[in-house]
Amino acid sequence: MRGRGFQIYAICYLIFLYAPIALLPIFAFNNSTVISFPLSGFTTQWFSQLWTDTSLLLAVKHSLIVAVSVSILATCFGVFAARATTRYAFPMKQGLMGMIMLPLVLPDIIIAVSLLVVLMQMGASLSILTVILGHTLIATPFTIAILNSAFQSLDKSLEEAAIDLGETPASTFRLIILPLVMPGIISSLLIAFSISLDEYIIAAFLSGTEATLPVYIFAQFRFPNKVPVIMALGTILVCLSIALLTIAEYFRRRGIAKAGGKDTGGFL
Repeated sequence: MRGRGFQIYAICYLIFLYAPIALLPIFAFNNSTVISFPLSGFTTQWFSQLWTDTSLLLAVKHSLIVAVSVSILATCFGVFAARATTRYAFPMKQGLMGMIMLPLVLPDIIIAVSLLVVLMQMGASLSILTVILGHTLIATPFTIAILNSAFQSLDKSLEEAAIDLGETPASTFRLIILPLVMPGIISSLLIAFSISLDEYIIAAFLSGTEATLPVYIFAQFRFPNKVPVIMALGTILVCLSIALLTIAEYFRRRGIAKAGGKDTGGFL
């Protein structure tokens, strides 16, 4: 009976979670500006309109600049932090890592307001650069979590053997360690990219006049005739997010298997 109840709960939860997402492609191909049933017919005109909206294309450009920059910065910081925590012991190690991982549990609105106040006090102008700073702050803990698993799975004897054979610590890191954790690095890049591309709250506070894609989408919902176009855009973004997460999980598992570690769970 308990197993049956859990199955019913799981099915209801999945329907509640994914039913709204399943409606996106349905209305994206519906030949009507009214989002309701019954459907009027099949059309692809809303997807065609995506390529003629200059404001949308500019927002996409901003989001891609931000997401690529954040994925590189957050992954670099993640490599340094994961390497330090898995290889070395230093004072206040747990406390420092706890502070770095704090954005995982802090509400985005708190982070956004705090960053806005600090940047205003510093006299900084709001732009995609400030969005990059904010997104790097929230994406770095995710990259650390991924890369910690990759570095912990390494066989330390490989590093010791390389040093015994005459390699310096720097060349050992470049020639031995980095290739072994490269699947984790790729996974980290993709996850940070996806997080930045989808993030709205911090971007809304820090983007100024250079709106990112989520900020643009939210603004367009004020116009009913724009809703089907947003549905088409949402369909593309959902497919892109699923693809990125799938690739990231593939590389994460590949990295653990390559290092001879044990998979303790992941994104999928």
